Amino acid sequence: MQQMREHQAGRPRPNDPHLSSHAFLTYQRKPFARSGAGRIEAMAPLLDAWPELPLAAWQDTYQTLHMWTQIVGKIRMTLTPLINHYWNVTLYVSARGLTTSAIPHPRGNFEMEFDFIDHKLVVRTSDGAVRCLDLAPRAVADFYAQVMSTLAELKIDVRIHAHPDEVANPIPFADDHTHKSYDREYVERFHRLLISVDKVLKDFRARFTGKCSPVHFFWGSFDLAVTRFSGHLAPPRSDAQYQEMMREAYSQEVSSAGFWPGGGDIKGPAFYSYTTPEPAGFKTSAVLPKSASYHQGIGEFLLMYDDIRTSGSPESELMDFLQTTYEAGANLAKWDRAALERHGG
Repeated sequence: MQQMREHQAGRPRPNDPHLSSHAFLTYQRKPFARSGAGRIEAMAPLLDAWPELPLAAWQDTYQTLHMWTQIVGKIRMTLTPLINHYWNVTLYVSARGLTTSAIPHPRGNFEMEFDFIDHKLVVRTSDGAVRCLDLAPRAVADFYAQVMSTLAELKIDVRIHAHPDEVANPIPFADDHTHKSYDREYVERFHRLLISVDKVLKDFRARFTGKCSPVHFFWGSFDLAVTRFSGHLAPPRSDAQYQEMMREAYSQEVSSAGFWPGGGDIKGPAFYSYTTPEPAGFKTSAVLPKSASYHQGIGEFLLMYDDIRTSGSPESELMDFLQTTYEAGANLAKWDRAALERHGG
């Protein structure tokens, strides 16, 4: 996201009043094979694709997972060449969690995946080696030590900047015995929600034929995002923090949108959208759905997740938000939309 965000902590158990009033389980038909020409079908549970994810219920787990993703993300960042706007550092939503994709090293390549189904960090190498680390209540310091020793065992030599970024009061990974929570229920909810959001963002991305980022997960700010580009350079920025990173990230005019679990002044999960440089009149633009609004403090349009989660079609309402906020910024900034967008299917 555009601003550095501060995360907070606290967690009741998942069997509390926060459980969704939206159907927690729906059902799909799943075939089971049997001998002979016929087959039988049984009803198998399909977990809610838009689960409730109250920030207060999983803040401790969220903060711990944030640090773990930073460790893995920094490994990818260290071993991959810089791609414009730091696209080489991000993680990607996978069927099982979050993955680095293939990372090069002198003996081939390797991949690191947070498996939020079996609750493992899985390291796979191109020569067939596989190592699994448990995702469970454990201190960041312990997780960091085991990750680095596992890579050393696999003869993958990497040294990272072992301090977290984009958080208040950062603790070096090797010294962090504060963050040590892991609630499987809420991690699984987070994963299901990431899959749902990832699909909508990819549909939104497909409508744009100009330069556009992948749909990717930024471990610094812990958000899933996609960014469109006008094709024009942006004026130099003068950010007080992360100057080099911000200059690279925002060297061109962009419209960016995504999902964030919340923190600081934002007390719950939210979708966001912004255009930078922000054109005059953007903050007062009419956008959909009606519950969306411009947040003066962070300079972005926000749509709270809970405002659409139980609607008839969260996907449609999210797409309305993405499309109308993009159009507001692109029109006011005079982007050449005819040349940048897909028309007629």
